[in-house]
Amino acid sequence: MPNTAANRPSVPKLVHVAVAVIVRDGRVLIARRPDHVHQGGLLEFPGGKVEAGETVQQALVREIAEETGLTVPLESLEPVIGIRHDYGDKQVFLDVWKTSAAKGEPEGREGQPIEWLPPLSLRDEDFPAANRPIIRALNLPVNLPITGAMASWENGYSRFAAALPSLKSGLVVLRAPDLPAHDYRKLAKAVLTEVEDSGVGVLLHGSPDLISEFPEAAGLHLPWREAEGLSERPVPVNRVLGVSCHNADQLRHAERLGADYAVFGPVLPTASHPGEPALGWREFERQVSAAVIPVYGLGGLTLEQQGQARSCGAQGIAGIRFWWPPHA
Repeated sequence: MPNTAANRPSVPKLVHVAVAVIVRDGRVLIARRPDHVHQGGLLEFPGGKVEAGETVQQALVREIAEETGLTVPLESLEPVIGIRHDYGDKQVFLDVWKTSAAKGEPEGREGQPIEWLPPLSLRDEDFPAANRPIIRALNLPVNLPITGAMASWENGYSRFAAALPSLKSGLVVLRAPDLPAHDYRKLAKAVLTEVEDSGVGVLLHGSPDLISEFPEAAGLHLPWREAEGLSERPVPVNRVLGVSCHNADQLRHAERLGADYAVFGPVLPTASHPGEPALGWREFERQVSAAVIPVYGLGGLTLEQQGQARSCGAQGIAGIRFWWPPHA
């Protein structure tokens, strides 16, 4: 049969939606969708369709004013994440931006209940599926420090303790692939004691059994060799799960595992892996734009390139050099 317009399968139109994360005093403005609309009754972040001739920032300023009465300075908006989601009956691209500079007191001008909620209280099941990566992104730091080379577990602990004050908060991946397993566990025990009351969470690096052994850890980061053999999320939902990825198939696998984030690279050539091909910024952006979980850029990056990584849709950058002391 000829592939004519009459018999060609219809492709759902991609709807470009601008989404606002409005932060005030550590809380986020959340609305509840009316019962009669698509995904009715669920919670959502304010926003709406980007109209023809509008930038996403202009659409957000307009939508926020229409929905809540708040005034948002255009220049205060910064990118959070881009999410593509197929609901079956329609496809959406959520273009998510954040501001802490909204002026005024919000009200539900379309009859929708609104309230300020702490990010940690946001639950996946209360939101449309497409919104759930936004929750992940809000509860992850912009940058993800990873521990670097160490001569022994004692040396690693000493270097970690020296670097810890520079973090203040967030997460850190405790990576030490050259240590024997029993020494890594000694390191983990010492580091987890060190971070108590610091505001810094430790992500253990290795196999899932580490989480049951160290329940005080913030979560687990899976190297690809551990992730590739898994078929489901290996840690509880109240623990953070990350995966190291190097190509599109690995990113899809991390998504299927229910990972909260992936690190992806190398973006640029690295001294530690000479000759290994790098993605480059264009390919990095293409792969990040197709991901449905927050992605950190990894490989050859410095803090000065954080902005470029975020402009590509990344959560931020992951790495060693920007925080790990060279000597201890």
